[in-house]
Amino acid sequence: MEKIRRIRNIGISAHIDSGKTTLSERILYYTGRIHRMQEVHSNSGGATLDYMDLERERGITITSAATQVTWNGKSINLIDTPGHVDFTVEVERSLRVLDGAIMVLCSVGGVQSQSFTVDQQIKRYRVPRIAFINKMDRVGADPERVRQELKEKLGLNVVPIQINMGIGDDFSGVIDLITMQAVTFEGNEGEKVVRGPIPAEYLDSAGKARQEMLEALSMFNDEILELLLEDLPVDQDMIRQTIRETTINRDIVPLMMGAAFKNKGIQPLMDAICDFLPSPMDRASFARDHDNEGTEIPLAADPDAPLVAMVFKIADESFGQLSYLRVYQGRLAKGQKYRNARTNRAVRIGRIVRMHANDREDILDAGPGDIIAVLSIDCASGDTICGDGVNYSLESIFVADPVISLSIEPKSSTAQERMAKALSRFMKEDPTFRVSSDGETGQTVIAGMGELHLDVYIERMRREFKAELTVGIPSVSYREAPTIESKFNYRHKKQTGGSGQFAHVIGRLIPLTEDGESTYEFEDNVTGGRIPSEYIPAVNKGFQAAMKKGPLAGYEIVSCKMCLDDGTYHPVDSSEMAFRTAGRDAFIEAFKNSRPCLQEPIMDVEVEMPAEFQGSIVGDLNSRRGIILETETRDAYTVIRAEVPLANMFGYATVVRGLSKGMASFTMEMSRYAQVPARLAEEIICQRREKNQQIARK
Repeated sequence: MEKIRRIRNIGISAHIDSGKTTLSERILYYTGRIHRMQEVHSNSGGATLDYMDLERERGITITSAATQVTWNGKSINLIDTPGHVDFTVEVERSLRVLDGAIMVLCSVGGVQSQSFTVDQQIKRYRVPRIAFINKMDRVGADPERVRQELKEKLGLNVVPIQINMGIGDDFSGVIDLITMQAVTFEGNEGEKVVRGPIPAEYLDSAGKARQEMLEALSMFNDEILELLLEDLPVDQDMIRQTIRETTINRDIVPLMMGAAFKNKGIQPLMDAICDFLPSPMDRASFARDHDNEGTEIPLAADPDAPLVAMVFKIADESFGQLSYLRVYQGRLAKGQKYRNARTNRAVRIGRIVRMHANDREDILDAGPGDIIAVLSIDCASGDTICGDGVNYSLESIFVADPVISLSIEPKSSTAQERMAKALSRFMKEDPTFRVSSDGETGQTVIAGMGELHLDVYIERMRREFKAELTVGIPSVSYREAPTIESKFNYRHKKQTGGSGQFAHVIGRLIPLTEDGESTYEFEDNVTGGRIPSEYIPAVNKGFQAAMKKGPLAGYEIVSCKMCLDDGTYHPVDSSEMAFRTAGRDAFIEAFKNSRPCLQEPIMDVEVEMPAEFQGSIVGDLNSRRGIILETETRDAYTVIRAEVPLANMFGYATVVRGLSKGMASFTMEMSRYAQVPARLAEEIICQRREKNQQIARK
């Protein structure tokens, strides 16, 4: 058990370009995992955890990478995650299996658009975190503003446990408010941590900051409160224990700072990971027991209990499938057989490896808290692997729907085979990447979270699978939705000799509110056996079948609540098929009477630029039907937050660089769906119908 207490499973998450991968590289260096630090943008091969060629060329993280390091006797499983919202599923599945997180923020940018998404993900999986303000050496660094934004924008109870000494070019180190020591970093690589007395000019600010820290902690510890009231000193061990307990309970978020690129502040962060973030024994994990009507069962971090492990990521490679697992309970041993709870099939563990980016280290077994990978087992992302005597399943990850699609065509029959192989692999690896066939054109359509997302997969098809493709123009995933309630009273009757078909359904279609997460709900209000209970699910299936292709322009229908209130049946002619057909046709009839509208994805866009270019960029966003939400000036830079329809954002990267002489940067993520203006909706519907007519004539 002591070995399990020494395990820390942590992930590093942040807005793009906050320095996650640079921070990970320093952690690998200081823990002795690597012997030379690499930079994200360098000619020496790129960062260790960015092992894909595309990652090193573009200077971005595309896939999450796992490694294990040791610090102060603690074993730390570290996962570096992407910052781009296009690869957000990598963050989702990593946080699903982690016990703690480091939320990195830029000292200049502060809380940015992707910070909101990361915050939601951390809260969704109830993961304790430490906030780390990076890039303290940058001009314009303002840690106090970042702290306020964390409180006001994200609603976090932030408790600084360090303050900075200097800022920007003058940043020299931090003051540890627990020990009341100045911490500086010497040596060629900042490897030597020097603790000493606080310089005189920082004594007052350090004393005030420590008092604020203790007052914040006293809200959760009566002993500290009593000592403060009596004006007595508070023991360091008591402070550390309180910070640990409140962090694990997610009552506070300890705040630290540093400059990863300048090798400052990393070692104290590593100490905090070991001291304040939970071990597998400190986190409560639950599973559903399918042998007991899906009852929620607590899991124990006990190596002697039956195995319960979750597959959170898969990678289909040339030698077979590599499946990443987190062991929650029991022991996973090489050569043993276990059961996949989803398929109810036995899986034999042939080879277990511990990952270090793309390198593998063979091990014989893994226990509670371990994050490892196994080779060549039949499973999918989200599956639960169980030992003898249990039939459990763990809660799967949240998967967002794609917002953008484009068509691809192979240039030859050889390319067709290679493309099919690539698409099969990518769909298996990434649940946000979807592939479908357009029944009207016969084209293959791929859909994903953004232009970059699809661009990366197209490039991977060309490089890794040597598939030559013709790529179509990106298109928006519109939706169709009702705007008013409508009733239906539909009778399906068909007589063809012998037994016929009869089904009669009565009910209402009610629009769901936009702020709800559900896109479809079904309510059964039938009483007195007016429709036999065995036919009710068939009606529901008919409703859902009709929602796949709407009557306006053939897009998916969303935001519908279907209430089945009444109906009749025939003792001979009624069947499940008849009621399913009646449900489908009744839905179409009701939807046409609900004043249907077209909905489009609205993106949350954040643009950072020198103030001199603000006017032209705001004007361009307005011309794209954008709504400016917020404008903030940070020294010589201006940050604009706006909501813009995705349909008007294709190719924006080129435009914004041209407007700012290459000095502006922007991020974009899905915000919500909203109704398309009537005039524009008519154009979209007409274009769609013309396209279908052209296809029909061919």
